[in-house]
Amino acid sequence: VVAAAMTPATRLVALTHCSNVLGTVQPIAEIGARVRERGGDAVFLVDAAQTIGVEPIDVEAAQVDVLAFPGHKALMGYPGTGGLYVAPRVELAPWREGGTGGDSKHPVQPGEYPHRLEGGTHNTIGIASLKAGLEFIAATGLDAIRQHETRLVSRLLDGLAAVPGVTIHGPRTAQRRVATVAFSVKGYASQDVGAILDTSFDIAVRPGLHCAPYCHQAIGTYPDGAVRASLGYFTTDADVDALADAIAQVAAAS
Repeated sequence: VVAAAMTPATRLVALTHCSNVLGTVQPIAEIGARVRERGGDAVFLVDAAQTIGVEPIDVEAAQVDVLAFPGHKALMGYPGTGGLYVAPRVELAPWREGGTGGDSKHPVQPGEYPHRLEGGTHNTIGIASLKAGLEFIAATGLDAIRQHETRLVSRLLDGLAAVPGVTIHGPRTAQRRVATVAFSVKGYASQDVGAILDTSFDIAVRPGLHCAPYCHQAIGTYPDGAVRASLGYFTTDADVDALADAIAQVAAAS
């Protein structure tokens, strides 16, 4: 699909590694190869917000030119942190200039990385939190984190699939997705389900459009959106079972 959409005028191919609505993981290595084959000098940009810290990412093998990611999701850092990988073949101009604290001799923004794109004062507390998150991931192991979340997703998919009136959006197998599961309950707007789970079951989910209205239009859930449950390394089997049981009670009352 990506290759078919490209033309000789294509200069940038940008996509999410994983949908924040459906949880679907895209084959970026295959797409990166097609971008090089069809696009020549086109830049391949990947948003890894939903996958970094859970899925292994090899930017060189996947021929990714720019990889953007936040630190506050699976990397377990504070909000306001993140990173941008830039391949040597890409030249980026800074969007903000200012003191770097590392080279005060230049009257303008330094040209070398990372100072070129890091004008202003760093979020040092946030960076320290990101370091702690990375150390935890390194000590725990990416495979262990991925296996834990995959098992939980399988458990939740099975639990939701057994509830009459529940529609699961996205892949039905855990192997093709991350630990983000969106679903709808017949007879309810997503916001109502979210409110009931919050007030009656002490369960926090995110209902609505998830900053992705076009995705919801494509899957037929616009304008109410869907209910999204996000599982993580610290989620337990009991948490998953409590959610599935709560949804069963909500669906039965419709």
